Amino acid sequence: MKVLITGTSRGIGRAAAMKYLALGHAVHGIDVSAATLEHPLYTHHVADVRRAEALPDIEGVEILFSNAGVQQGDDDIAVNLVGAINVTEKYAVNNPALKSILFNASASSVSGQEFPRYVASKAGLVGYMRNVAIRVAPRGVTCNAISLGGVLTDSNDAVMQDSALWDAIMAVTPMKKWTTLDEVCAWIAFLTLDNHSMSGQNLLIDNGEKDLNPTFVWPGYGENL
Repeated sequence: MKVLITGTSRGIGRAAAMKYLALGHAVHGIDVSAATLEHPLYTHHVADVRRAEALPDIEGVEILFSNAGVQQGDDDIAVNLVGAINVTEKYAVNNPALKSILFNASASSVSGQEFPRYVASKAGLVGYMRNVAIRVAPRGVTCNAISLGGVLTDSNDAVMQDSALWDAIMAVTPMKKWTTLDEVCAWIAFLTLDNHSMSGQNLLIDNGEKDLNPTFVWPGYGENL
């Protein structure tokens, strides 16, 4: 399979690229930063998903994982939502080779807990996912989203390295754990490689945090609510 992933220079996108590569698939990565992995089957493209005209031409994409995202800034909607639309419309919607699309949304798209622009970008992404799922369904293409809660990545160091905040998070997380990158990649691989019938769905994967006990813990969050 030829796989396209956005946001491959770090975190979930990088881990997903490594997962597909380990399974023998060719991976193209798009990121505003330089490549942080090397592999004979990996091709890296430096581009900004916010700019549709700057996206590289990549033919024959069979799996699209729209992952690139930012949090708690002025670019949340431009990157998380508009960027995902730019990428999907270019590489997926009218691509006859396509088999599967997966969006990286967020548990905040379900709960509404988190920073306003971020919540709006991810909730909008889920709505857009369903729009795309309707359009590609006649071709047998699956299109879904994962809405992750806490994941053990460097981007969450602000709470992972603060014992008081971490204890507060665990106190409201029913399963008393966060999701590992290996677990996330197992979901990504299953939904894009093994799943051929489920489409238009937003999967909440959060160890019970949002659905069973909706809260959000982050430095400074809640002070202006």
